[in-house]
Amino acid sequence: MSLQFYTIEDLKKHTLKRKGEEKFGDSVGLANSWQGLEKSTAKYALLGIPEDVGIRANMGRAGAAKAWNSCLSALCNIQSNSYTNPSNTIIVGEVDCKDQQESACKLDINDPDYLTKIGNLVSQIDTKVSKVVAKIISAKKIPVIVGGGHNNSYGNIKAAATALKAPIHCINLDPHTDFRALEHRHSGNGFRYAMQEGYLEKYYILGLHKNYTSGEIFDTINTLKEKINYSFFEDYITGTPFKQMLEEAKNFCTDKPFGLELDMDAIQQMGSSAISPSGFSLVQARAYLCYFSKLKNCKYIHICEGAPPHEIHYNQVAKALSYLVSDVISNP
Repeated sequence: MSLQFYTIEDLKKHTLKRKGEEKFGDSVGLANSWQGLEKSTAKYALLGIPEDVGIRANMGRAGAAKAWNSCLSALCNIQSNSYTNPSNTIIVGEVDCKDQQESACKLDINDPDYLTKIGNLVSQIDTKVSKVVAKIISAKKIPVIVGGGHNNSYGNIKAAATALKAPIHCINLDPHTDFRALEHRHSGNGFRYAMQEGYLEKYYILGLHKNYTSGEIFDTINTLKEKINYSFFEDYITGTPFKQMLEEAKNFCTDKPFGLELDMDAIQQMGSSAISPSGFSLVQARAYLCYFSKLKNCKYIHICEGAPPHEIHYNQVAKALSYLVSDVISNP
């Protein structure tokens, strides 16, 4: 099974009661089945991916598997009102990655076949994610996908292209390109695989860090200037207005259906797989999602790489995720 639907009892576990208040978890829609999703009038479908197999496969720090449940606990306890607009959202559940996650945790990193084995587990998750997200988009909903590594960009892009029967564009707020070599599947090459296989037509990276992009990757993406464009985070430091950076990305690839990706590594001091002392603020990340998610051609939103075990202070990742998600789903 690729998807674990939630029950009302599942949501109750995340929602704390308080006299005189109605919480988001009390009033948000719940799919229960694919038929329930199709019949819903909600615009957005909330989906979790509790895994960090792709991050492990990229030799990164695990922890992103815990982001979805943390987010859900925070989100269910925001207030239900006309501004948070819970009627605009239906919770689908989570992609079932349990077997792959458990298998990845048991692998011996010193095994000479480690990368092949863990890459195969990532590919299995790819298949699950692409099937689930494609069904959500085919049901005329906009998936809001939380948790896991950036390896899931591939499944999201493949799903949207499959459901729409055409390659899509993508915008990614990220210090990294995630356009590494076509080796075993991992969190650092999802966009490259998606473009190689014809699912991704144009790709814009907003806020790329010069210090963490190899010469080989620059050589590759600079030969694909009609398909790939980017701005540097350092452009912002030296005076380029953030709004101008948003507009440049918009002009490059929002004229056709596009996916919207946010890597939590892009946010300064955010608990994430590759936490950074330098980056955009959470306010700017929220502005990024607000700006692009309201555009008519936005077909999915993916917020990834948040890692509660690496957060700077208690509940940082959960609360940040709840703000980011609520900013999107409050769009009319």
